[in-house]
Amino acid sequence: MIKQFLQKVFGKRGQSSDSDLDSKLAPKHGKSSAVLVIPASKHKINQKLISQAALKTCDGLQKAGFQAYIVGGAVRDLLLNHPPKDFDIATDATPEQVHKTFRRSRIIGRRFRLVHVLWGQETIEVSTFRGHHQSEGDGETNDSGRIIRDNIFGSIEEDSVRRDFTANALYYDPKRHEVLDFHNGVADIRSKTLRIIGDPVKRYQEDPVRMLRAVRLSAKLGLKLEQTTEAPIRKLADLLEDVPPSRLFDEMLKLFLSGHAIESIGALRAQHLHHGLLPLLDVVLEQPLGEKFVMLALKNTDERILAGKSSNPSFLFATLLWHEVLQAWLENQKRGEPLIPALHAAMNEIIDKQGEKMAIHNRYTATMKEIWAMQPRFEQRSGKRPYALLTNPKYRAGYDFLLLRCASGELPEELGEWWTRFADAGTEERTNMLLPDSGLQKRRRRPRKKKPAATNGESA
Repeated sequence: MIKQFLQKVFGKRGQSSDSDLDSKLAPKHGKSSAVLVIPASKHKINQKLISQAALKTCDGLQKAGFQAYIVGGAVRDLLLNHPPKDFDIATDATPEQVHKTFRRSRIIGRRFRLVHVLWGQETIEVSTFRGHHQSEGDGETNDSGRIIRDNIFGSIEEDSVRRDFTANALYYDPKRHEVLDFHNGVADIRSKTLRIIGDPVKRYQEDPVRMLRAVRLSAKLGLKLEQTTEAPIRKLADLLEDVPPSRLFDEMLKLFLSGHAIESIGALRAQHLHHGLLPLLDVVLEQPLGEKFVMLALKNTDERILAGKSSNPSFLFATLLWHEVLQAWLENQKRGEPLIPALHAAMNEIIDKQGEKMAIHNRYTATMKEIWAMQPRFEQRSGKRPYALLTNPKYRAGYDFLLLRCASGELPEELGEWWTRFADAGTEERTNMLLPDSGLQKRRRRPRKKKPAATNGESA
């Protein structure tokens, strides 16, 4: 099957002998690197790390007469003996053919048309082999060279050229247990090198997000950016201004939830890519109090991810933007606004400013606001207020946020310790822990206006 495939890629059937084909399996370091077929005895991929859903998707496509490979980051992680987070499949079947093959599937996307194949709770993303974006078909670039639509299909070899990094241009056939390597990606992985495929400047112009991806993968996998891959990044950073906010958000979320957020932040700063990605993130990091708070949050997030625990994106972004909210809150109070209205105005102001650069989904911003809005309530430790706060559905997130504020020096540690004890205490102990009323007067009800007395001829 592999030799038939190679005949299809490199020449017409019948024109190449077996010895000619075998010679093409050796890697070449020229403009037209041939495919290297790596058997199981060499790559030693652990089949137990492969999702059953991915295996069933490949099997279904192959039985339908199509080529199908596990591709990209999943193969890279398997070679590193890391359990992949998700699995992508590449095939020569069109999106319509994939959709027809699997009853539980749907075609998605506009810029890239893909198919999501559903297996229980797991979703496998299937893409058709891409051709060159300048070929005839449904493709389009803007004036800066960024690809804005790319639904041009091609061969597996053309698809490999379209991949971003050599470590991601690997194709694994789970039926034959072979890895196809078109760009010496396996050698780069073994030498701990992250290398872009093709001319770096052109590839970054086609998709500026590749610069962020380079930083993220370098930090996550401990790979050193190859010199020509790294060189243009600082100079081309402004290209990110042209990226849709939703794409920036998705990429930044991957970066911060990679388990190596702290290393990624350092790499962003080194490459001058942090300016403008999050609103005033560079200013936050330059504030002594703000930087300590953010780094504590990222450290906690990294520890949770590496321990196999989940991390709430809402909580993460609430921490990243808190000191901007805090500053706006204080300024609003200086202008005479009451405490709580001043906080809500600050929240809306920062969220709106954030949306200009990177759109945070509404399902996240709602929770972020709840976490922020709880913070003044933690300082109210008298009467029934603490009991009411404990029943808030988002109490735990607000409490964890409070502990970060205490740990960073923003609030006294005693406040966090009080809430820790209060949450675990019994009824009598809680009563004894309550502080005397702060002296704030309860809001008085306005007296009802008396109806005017009935006049002659009018009913009362």
